[in-house]
Amino acid sequence: MSKKTPYYVQSEVEICNEFQTSPDGLSSDQVAKNLETYGPNKLNEQKKKSMLAKFFDQFKDFMVLVLLAASLVSAFIGEVTDCIIILAVVILNAVFGVIQESKAEEAIDALKEMSTPNARVLRDGKVVEIKSDELVPGDVVLLEAGDVVPADVRFIEAASLKIEESALTGESVPVQKEATTLEDPETPIGDRVNMGYMNSNVTYGRGVGIVVATGMNTEVGHIAGMLANADETETPLKASLNQLGKVLTIIVLAIAVIMFVVGVFFQQKNVLDMLLTSISLAVAAIPEGLPAIVTIILALGTQKMAKRHALVRKLPAVETLGATDIICSDKTGTLTMNQMTVEQWMSNNQLHSANEAMDPDNMTLKIMNFCNDTKEADDGALLGDPTETALISFGKNKGFDLEKELAKEPRVAEIPFDSDRKLMTTVHDLQNGKFLIAVKGAPDELLKRCTTFEENGSVQPMTAEEEQFLLKTNKELATQALRVLAMAYKVVDEMPAVLTSEAVENGLTFAGLVGMIDPERKEAAEAVRTAKEAGIRPIMITGDHRDTAEAIAARLGIIQKGQHDAVITGAELDAMSDEEFENHVKQYSVYARVSPEHKVRIVKAWQDQGKVVAMTGDGVNDAPALKTADIGIGMGITGTEVSKGASDMVLADDNFSTIIVAVEEGRKVFSNIQKTIQYLLSANLGEVITLFVATLLGWDTLLPVHLLWINLVTDTFPAIALGVEPAEKDVMQHAPRGRQSNFFSGGVMSSIIYQGILEGLITLTVYWLAIHFPVHSGYDAIHADALTMTFATLGLLQLFHAFNVKSIHGSIFKIGIFRNKAFNWAILLSFVLLAITIVVPGFNQLFHVAHLDAYQWMIVLIASISIIPIVEIVKWVQRKKYNY
Repeated sequence: MSKKTPYYVQSEVEICNEFQTSPDGLSSDQVAKNLETYGPNKLNEQKKKSMLAKFFDQFKDFMVLVLLAASLVSAFIGEVTDCIIILAVVILNAVFGVIQESKAEEAIDALKEMSTPNARVLRDGKVVEIKSDELVPGDVVLLEAGDVVPADVRFIEAASLKIEESALTGESVPVQKEATTLEDPETPIGDRVNMGYMNSNVTYGRGVGIVVATGMNTEVGHIAGMLANADETETPLKASLNQLGKVLTIIVLAIAVIMFVVGVFFQQKNVLDMLLTSISLAVAAIPEGLPAIVTIILALGTQKMAKRHALVRKLPAVETLGATDIICSDKTGTLTMNQMTVEQWMSNNQLHSANEAMDPDNMTLKIMNFCNDTKEADDGALLGDPTETALISFGKNKGFDLEKELAKEPRVAEIPFDSDRKLMTTVHDLQNGKFLIAVKGAPDELLKRCTTFEENGSVQPMTAEEEQFLLKTNKELATQALRVLAMAYKVVDEMPAVLTSEAVENGLTFAGLVGMIDPERKEAAEAVRTAKEAGIRPIMITGDHRDTAEAIAARLGIIQKGQHDAVITGAELDAMSDEEFENHVKQYSVYARVSPEHKVRIVKAWQDQGKVVAMTGDGVNDAPALKTADIGIGMGITGTEVSKGASDMVLADDNFSTIIVAVEEGRKVFSNIQKTIQYLLSANLGEVITLFVATLLGWDTLLPVHLLWINLVTDTFPAIALGVEPAEKDVMQHAPRGRQSNFFSGGVMSSIIYQGILEGLITLTVYWLAIHFPVHSGYDAIHADALTMTFATLGLLQLFHAFNVKSIHGSIFKIGIFRNKAFNWAILLSFVLLAITIVVPGFNQLFHVAHLDAYQWMIVLIASISIIPIVEIVKWVQRKKYNY
């Protein structure tokens, strides 16, 4: 038979023939042959770039190339300080990039480390223990509770075998395994009951399986391959900075060309002088400190997010969060607790909430604790099947002392759970010559064996009406996505001679029902509501069954109750073409019974719609989608190392609501970067206009040293301080800005242009006043005063303008002028550094400036402060006209 035929639809004989094995295991000779054919049970190591190669890769960024060009120009015109500063910024950014890329490689390394160290196999008819990497297809593996499945296996024996596969399939409840042959080749991974997958955990029973896939051919290996080949999505931040670099380059080249042409051809100036002047002016237009300032703002954002349990692994993720349109969230362990919990119970024909009081002597409570194989560790942790541990935990909460009760009525025999009859029975010695038969199991199967039922302390004959009532109650609980178990019992006068289902599990008295669920996190519903208010659409993706997924989604508010058309299964998704799915993707908010490939497909479908997608997850199966998404969010507590390694951000508290906190911080960071860019570019444009117009008019306004000092003083401290501005009150009331937005969106570009022109005109006006209404006489004195007043005005203008950009459209008098202490200190420090060049003796010669009298300072201050009321008026008009 072809190897392409899935092993779960092949018979035991067919599999043994393919791998030349038998139920007694491989011979030593066959092991060697299979090892040569299939290779060791290891995941492939991805070829890694050298640190040097990673470092040089960072210089392929467009903005970095622009900065390198600027550094060469600075060196050419003799501005060595500028050259050194720019190169330092570029190298610092490259170092950060290398660190981030190195962290991303940890995902594959984590996958390699997950394999179990040892496995018990049959070889040459004997049980031997070997290292898991020595396993080969055809090996017969023995498994029992507590083992980790060492490779993909096809079961040929299964005794009450349950395997927890949530890290691979996303299903919260362990899967009952059977040694059967399936018929449908399209059976989803979560329904392949005859298969065990590498790195899943055996929680109950025992089994024997034939290894059918090792290493990269396993499901985990398949995920490793997907993870290695997953597309690295360009973040909105990187795209925006690249666009900014291109825009600046065009501006720079245009200014340089115009200046050169005007000077040489219209003013007949020296070609070399005009070349140097044009280049100097162009360099002034580039905010060389911008990448460093953006990095600092992002780093400060990561610190704030860390304090709120969101640990950022990659700096751009901070800003990307703010652009998020879609949050695709894994259900198990993310939106839910990943812990089965009793939610409702029924006794005496009455339904009760789990929070209601329950008599410790209640028979339903007694049976769920007696008929149970849960063990308790030394530290109090409950070990066993999650369903059974939930029952024991419920009993403890209701005051049932299991150890004490078992001492009085010890277990003396049992009939283990069997997937065919769907029941489990224990026998207890009542110490009075009689024995209690305690049975729990599927309600429909158990009711067939009940002849009586309990009601208000008395035992009544089971009627057809009563049976229909109990089945109806069971169905109602099941439609709420509850896993329902029934409890029944009988007391016999002697120990059963034969412990079989036919001999013992009949003539029972029905005691009650218990409904359990993996409950949603308390804060998740509120987080979903907040996300929707912020215009973000939550999408739930799970390996659970459709009904369970729909019920949980409705309880969380992701969909409306009864909104069946918003739910789709992995099988239904497989039946759709990519084009058909893309046309209907907006319809679906819940995906059930999905595989890792489905998750990547869902993320890409939304990205093709132009949406910025965040993906949360904690399992191995989430890793490829986490890497493909614009931002992958791993779980810090329940998450596997693989999911954490593939993530951009990790939630330290596994709290879904922390994502919303991070989104708010991300929006604030983007807004603050936008403010910083607006401030820097409007200031640089003001400098360019001042020099450009002055050159055209033949005025000598500013020297290179003045531009250098103003840029150093006003660009650095206020710009960084703007990066820590508190979030504006309505930051979570706006729709996500989306993938198409950039730092110039929302009126920022027009603000940069008019504010830059305004700064230039105010500065030139002060120069004109100083020349035409001088305080001193003599050309040199007048020129020195005019140059000094121009220098002081341009510097102070930028400091006062920093107050304007604390809010792009809001009035600074409403948001609070002085609420940011870091900003206040930055402005004060910059003012002092600017002032000492003029007022402190000795500095004026160094900077070629003169001392100003009170009248001149008054003109400078009035001119500088005037930018605040002018911009406030423009903002007011914009708010009225564009409803900002």
